[in-house]
Parts: sequence; structure tokens; C-alpha cells
Amino acid sequence: MALSLRCNVKSVFRFVYKSNSHRRLCTAGKATGMTGLPKAQVFSGIQPTGVPHLGNYLGALESWVALQDKYSTVMYSIVDLHSITQPQDPQMLRENILDMAASLLACGIDPTHSILFQQSQVSEHAELSWILGCLTSMPRLRHLPQWKMKSKQKNEGSVGLFTYPVLQAADILLYKSTHVPVGEDQIQHLELAQDLARIFNNQYGEFFPEPRALLSDTRKVKSLRDPSSKMSKSDPQKLATVFLTDTPDDIVLKIRRAVTDFTSEVTYEPESRPGVSNLVSMHAAVSGRSVEEVVRLAEGMDTGQYKNVVAEAIVQKLQPIRLEIQRLKADRGHLQSLLAKGTAKARSLAAPVMTEVRKLVGFY
Repeated sequence: MALSLRCNVKSVFRFVYKSNSHRRLCTAGKATGMTGLPKAQVFSGIQPTGVPHLGNYLGALESWVALQDKYSTVMYSIVDLHSITQPQDPQMLRENILDMAASLLACGIDPTHSILFQQSQVSEHAELSWILGCLTSMPRLRHLPQWKMKSKQKNEGSVGLFTYPVLQAADILLYKSTHVPVGEDQIQHLELAQDLARIFNNQYGEFFPEPRALLSDTRKVKSLRDPSSKMSKSDPQKLATVFLTDTPDDIVLKIRRAVTDFTSEVTYEPESRPGVSNLVSMHAAVSGRSVEEVVRLAEGMDTGQYKNVVAEAIVQKLQPIRLEIQRLKADRGHLQSLLAKGTAKARSLAAPVMTEVRKLVGFY
């Protein structure tokens, strides 16, 4: 059924995205620390919790790729230390780390133009986290929204879950990062990193810069089955989330089953029509068009026809990424080698910072 539906898409979809409909997978011939770019240290991390979904890509990864062309030093970490705040199967974690590396590379992260590395392999992250943890009050951590939410879900959370925002701050400050791409739901955690930079500087002398937020202007992608919540990897409803590795038929089926409403016209009204508005947001994001433009282009279509258009646009955007992930995952040794090289670069930046921190704290 999904296959036949996809075959009918072209009869409805009159405007086809050409070569500018998706970004090239890699940017060649560039190196980290390029001259002529603003002097800045950009850092961000992502947990290895499976293949990213469309919301991850549009909300974070696409902008990560763009940042490689805008700043002199850009670092992206697969933050596996953070992932073990929840129970992990060791073998699955190993696989997920490499799968995430493949996904990031396929989306356009270029190891010759940024530093891609595995957090746990740079021991300075944990060491700085301990030092910063000794400067952090427990009430400060209790007020962070994610602790409140996750500890309620589990009735009580682990010490690791409680203190992981301190590790997050250490991730950022370890490289004297000046800019951090974050979502709005992470702003309070970045504020903790800023506070800890000030506290450390006040106690030991001016050392850490206060990192600034780089906010994405992309609208949040919502669940296809419950547009009142974000799209999530852990959603129990299989049709709620579009993954980067979904086949074209998978995508068509999920968009076709997306929750909308009983009004056939396509409009963008997030408060009163969240389901249709979510489709419009996704369509605009994957096509590089404005919301107003895609609504205009959908004039005369009902929501059923429009779902076909949205599905085809998403397929065109994700197909090259899916194929590249498959290619990269077939060579695990190559992925391990790339991560090892990135980790060596990260260590070379982290080690001198930690040497100075130890001196300032009084360890030697």
C-alpha cells in the first residue's frame, strides 16, 4: 500500500526539488582552524542512543554542518559518558557509538573541518567534572528541569543523572568553548556552564570564557502521532518518528498515518491545528522554503494530498543520508579509525587546559 501511494505522489506533487533540495554530504578540502573565519571555539555533543531522527537532523545536525563553515574551530563529541545515566547494554552501546559516528558523517560532519570524537576516551572530561562538581551546590542542580522530569519518571534518579549537567559544563569548558549550539530546552544547562565558569574564575583567577548560546531557528519537529509532544527516539508508537535510516516506503507510511484533523485545507496554525502545522514545518525545513511559501504551494490540495507532497520532500532529503549511513556502517574499522584520530586531536586540546586547571586548583 505504501509503495503504491508513493507512486501516486508525483501526480500531485508538481514542483520537484532540484539539486538545491539537499546539502552535499561532505565538504572537501577544508581543515580545522581555517584562517579567515571568526576566532571561536564551538562545542556540542550528542548521546549515542541509536540512529538520529528527523527532529534531531533538522533541529541540530543540519546546523552543526553549517557551523563548520562559520567558525575557526568546531568540535562535536559523541557523549557516551552521558548515555550511561540510563542502563545500557555494553555491546549495544559499542554499536550505537559507531552508528552515531556514521550518522554524523553521513549528515555532513567533515573530520577534516571539525573534530569528531568519543567523550569517554578523553579522561580530562571526567576530571574537570569532579572539580566543577565541588563548586556546584545541590540546590542548583535540583532546580534544573530535566532532573525534575527524569527523576519523577523513575521515582528516584541516580547520582550520575543528578550530576550530569556538571559533566555537560565540563565538556564545554574543557576546550574553553566560546559558543555552544543548543536547543531552547538546554538553555538552563548552558547557564550552569556559564555560572561555573564565573565561579571558577572568581575563586582561582580569570581562566574560562563564558560560553554563549547558538540557538537554531528551526521549529521543533513534533511526534507524528501526538503533535503536542516532540518527536522522540523512545516513542513507543512506531509510526510517530521518522528516522534517518527509514526507507522511502517507511516514510510514506508514517506521513500518511500522521495525525491531522477534519479540516481539509492546508494552513499553518500551531495552536489550533498542531498536526497539519507540524507537516508544514517539516515540509518547509526539508525544502529550504518558508512556511508561508509552502502553504501557498499547497493551495487547492486537501491534507491527504498534501501528506503525499510532504512525504516525497522528506524522502528526497533523507535518501542520500540513508544510503551514506549504510555505506559507512559497512566499514566499522574506518569509523573506529576516524574516531581515534578525532579523539587524539581532542586530547591535544584538553591536556594543556587541564594542566593549567590543576595548577590553579593547587594539585601541583
